[in-house]
Amino acid sequence: MAEELIEEIDIPIYLITGFLESGKTSFIDFTVQQEYFQIEEPTLLIACEEGEEEYDEDMLKRHNTILEIVKEPEDFTLEMLEAYQKKYHPDRIILEYNPLWSVKRLEEMNLPKGWGIVQQIVTVDGGSFQIYMNNMKSIFMEMSKNADMVMFNRCSSDLPLANFRRSIKVVNPAAEILFEDEEGELTDIFEDSVPYDLNADPVVIDDVDYGIFYVDIGDHPERYEGKMVTFKGIVLKSRDVGADYFVPGRMAMTCCAEDTQFIGYVCKNKDARKLVMGQWVTVTAKISIEYMDVYGEEGPVLYAQEIHPCKPPQSELVYFS
Repeated sequence: MAEELIEEIDIPIYLITGFLESGKTSFIDFTVQQEYFQIEEPTLLIACEEGEEEYDEDMLKRHNTILEIVKEPEDFTLEMLEAYQKKYHPDRIILEYNPLWSVKRLEEMNLPKGWGIVQQIVTVDGGSFQIYMNNMKSIFMEMSKNADMVMFNRCSSDLPLANFRRSIKVVNPAAEILFEDEEGELTDIFEDSVPYDLNADPVVIDDVDYGIFYVDIGDHPERYEGKMVTFKGIVLKSRDVGADYFVPGRMAMTCCAEDTQFIGYVCKNKDARKLVMGQWVTVTAKISIEYMDVYGEEGPVLYAQEIHPCKPPQSELVYFS
């Protein structure tokens, strides 16, 4: 969230969401007790579902935290929140939100004056993630779209965690993604996990690996600075960049056909203006990490050495699942 917007918020809301038994209560319970989280003024904890794990109200009281439970979505209204404001005068809000009530609805609803969401965290039971994606994918993607952090817990070594990360990154490249093992320890499972040779010249990205390349270069730009890379992509042109620029990328599906979106990075070549929107090309380019207005920050910029028309790959879509 933009810094200037946060400065207008008098009462920050820390939004914690995730499916039932995903670890929301444990995460909040741990956070409330941490020294860095202590303030003198009251904290209001609003829980929108009751899981198997209950809050220790004595512990909450010791940390000046007041618990209110909302059981039905129709009760979660501006009027209810304003009543809480008048009754408790909280200095901040922790909102344990039920994603089945629609995170989008929450983001669009009117809040009491001065209230505003400053951080969104999604908790995920790693062992159940594939079930979520098979049965409630659109709901999961909705709550992850604007999340600042997605925390996978209870992760075992046999789970396809790299696929889990890609599923989040395609809809929210800026999200921080953390993985905890079954003992609650943070783990990094992604070092040297890409399926192509980063020491090759050029680095050849197979059609099925474009999604991995797109996510990994965003996460680890230092790995790619100065490297040559070759891949197939669709030509996209935009008025947001000059005539010498285009974006060779792919269409990616994260949930269903309605959620398909284009992913790719800016590419520069003097012959870009001759390319036709929507044509398939094989690009060989040198990667630079630099600021672009279209990114609003530093990011990958491809300097194409060769561009050749090509046939579409057997599967034109990149799938994140």
